[in-house]
Order: sequence, then C-alpha cells, then structure tokens
Amino acid sequence: MTAFKVKAELKAFVDPEKAEFLPRFFKTGKGEYGEGDVFIGVTVPNQRKVAKEFKDLDLAEIKKLLDSKVHEHRLTALLILVLQYEKGDNVVKSKIYDFYMRNLSRVNNWDLVDTSAHKIVGAYLLDKPVMRKVLYNLARSKDLWERRVAMISTWWFIKYDQFDDVVKIAEILLKDEHDLMHKAVGWMLREMGKKDEVRLKGFLDKYAIEMPRTMLRYAIEKLDEDTRKYYLNR
Repeated sequence: MTAFKVKAELKAFVDPEKAEFLPRFFKTGKGEYGEGDVFIGVTVPNQRKVAKEFKDLDLAEIKKLLDSKVHEHRLTALLILVLQYEKGDNVVKSKIYDFYMRNLSRVNNWDLVDTSAHKIVGAYLLDKPVMRKVLYNLARSKDLWERRVAMISTWWFIKYDQFDDVVKIAEILLKDEHDLMHKAVGWMLREMGKKDEVRLKGFLDKYAIEMPRTMLRYAIEKLDEDTRKYYLNR
C-alpha cells in the first residue's frame, strides 16, 4: 500500500464536471479562503471507498497524501486517519493524534476540518481535560483553519454532554471576522442546544445582541419559532 496507489485509485473516479464545479464551490480564486487549492473531481463517497480499501496505509504514506496540493488526496488521507483512529488502541490513538497535530497545516479547508477534527482531536481530548488548552491556543490562532479545528473539535464533547469548552471557545470566537467561523460557532451552539436548550439560551441571553447575524441564525435554527423571533429581534 502506497500513496501512489491511492492517487491512482482516486484518478479512476475523476468526474470532469465535478473538477470544474468544485473549485468554485470551495472558493479557490485569488483572495478567497481556498485560494490555490486544486481539485481533480472525485466525490466524497468515492473517496470513502478508496479510504476503506487503504485503511491500513502507513503514516509515512499518509503524510505524502497530506502534502499533496490536490484536495481529494488530502481528504482521503484524513478519512484513512479517522478509520485508523476509530479502530486503534490507546497507543495508536495517541500516535494518530500527534501525527494530526503535527500536520495541521495540511487540514486547510472547511470540509477537511469538519471530516476529521472532532473524530480525532475531540475524541482524543474527551477524557483529557488538562490537555484541552491546545484548543484555546488554536481558537486564538491567526489561521482560519486552526480556529475552525478548535470549534469543531468540541462537537465530540457535545456528543458526551460536555458543554463547558463549547461555550468558552465560542466566547473567544464571538468577534471572529470570517463568515466560516460564524457558521462553525453557530453550528456547534445549535448542536449543544439539541442536548441542552437551557445552556444555549443562557449563551444567547448573554451574547445574542453582539453575535454576527449568521452565527445567531445557525445557533437558533432548532428553537421554536417564537424563541427564534425573540433572539433575532434583540
């Protein structure tokens, strides 16, 4: 199993129409958030097929995929990492977490973050509250994708009814200028609200007036209509 063979398998699934559409969808133009990213046109379901086929790929070969300029190579690498993390023992999980954090600069688009951050970083830190300081460092990063990793990682905590870090990191990112962060923060607040509506409303009571509109709309999406109108009108 090699990175070269993974790339060859992905090439067999190339769809020219997707190759034309995806660069526009992921904003790869000059000055856009995905500037310079390269797409060959492979759908995520087909990338998942390839990832399962190469689920035992060595980390050194995964590194080669992550270093590729091709988006689908990087996403497939992350899908493989998630599969390995889920099946691994504690030693393997620790190794994959460290590898992920060392290569965080290659997790550089929103779908790459959203596919992997909570399932590796969030999962690893679930029973390690002392180590969660790393998320706060990422939340204060100048790098958009590192900030998104910080927020999306808390999705795993939400799954296990741990909300403190969700709220604290959301507070750090409250004044973030990027729309992708407004969406990420609002999304995680909404997920928290599904589990604990009182906790969500407490956050909204305190911050709804200053929250960016997109963040607020995402956060209140699952609340009843009257409650949504109340917070929007504030």
